[in-house]
Amino acid sequence: MKIALITDAWRPQVNGVVTTLTRNCEQLKARGHIVELFTPDRFRNWPCPGYQEIRLALGCGRKLHRMLDEFQPDAVHIATEGPLGLAARGYCRSRGFPFTTSFHTRFAEYVNVRSGIPVGWIYRLLRWFHNGAERTMTATPALIEELKGRGFKNPVLWSRGVDTALFKPLAKPDRQEPVFLYAGRVAIEKNIDAFLSLDLPGRKVVVGDGPQRAELESKYPAVRFVGYRFGQELAEEIAAADVFVFPSKTDTFGLVMLEALACGVPVAALPVQGPVDVILSDKVGRLHDDLCKAALAALDLRPEDCRAYAMNYSWENCAGQFESHLAPISRTVIRPTAWWQRHSGGRSST
Repeated sequence: MKIALITDAWRPQVNGVVTTLTRNCEQLKARGHIVELFTPDRFRNWPCPGYQEIRLALGCGRKLHRMLDEFQPDAVHIATEGPLGLAARGYCRSRGFPFTTSFHTRFAEYVNVRSGIPVGWIYRLLRWFHNGAERTMTATPALIEELKGRGFKNPVLWSRGVDTALFKPLAKPDRQEPVFLYAGRVAIEKNIDAFLSLDLPGRKVVVGDGPQRAELESKYPAVRFVGYRFGQELAEEIAAADVFVFPSKTDTFGLVMLEALACGVPVAALPVQGPVDVILSDKVGRLHDDLCKAALAALDLRPEDCRAYAMNYSWENCAGQFESHLAPISRTVIRPTAWWQRHSGGRSST
């Protein structure tokens, strides 16, 4: 099957969405599918104001439509609701092609935190976007029920995996004090201040970068900020910690929690969506409205229980779910001539 995967979230962003899409594509190719990624770096793009890592492929519609016509996909999946996602949705609707989408990010809540735009207004746009799809894939059963309550028509489960060969327990450095670690985007919507302000013994470490880093470094000079780490370096930073603290209230899943558990590091988090769907056993994490109590209690959990729990998640199963939810395009569908061809006498343009 030729699968077109369209996403506005892509490198240089470092987050669970990019990791999930990357691993999913690897597994789909291993299953014999041809996967073509349509990402901002293939188009003219501009940095998102205030968030340089996010690249916006504004005005990408004409080129994207031409590229999709040339690829002739058997299935189209739209991962994000940005400029590329909107252009791909328009492409499919204009040709009568079925397509699927995924709901990765609490876009409405993130925009609300940054701009004050009411959440309800943004969800109205998100419903319009996703309800044109055959299915909307999302990471947890709880989020499926929430989206149904918000008027989304066809949400289905698409879980996550973890690379247990890369993320694994390692010997801890010789030290007397515990280390509490956060890894991820350093941005206001991640609620990192709630972690760094805790009165905890030992040291705090932040792995990652983002628009709030300079502010938090200035406010908490005792905290070790190491910036982004990738691959083996990231796995080693996580495995060296005693507790992984996940303060976010807005994540739909929180893939990095699985990476921490695979390293044998217990999780401390708030009892909100994301953590409540990942931390299903009190042997591997502590969820509490008082994040300090959760972090201290997590110190007593056993690394071997965390590792065993993470072994239940695989990228192979993740790709299998994704594959089963795709909406194949019928070969009997007559593909209409694209508008740019009609207005250029059938000549392609560059």
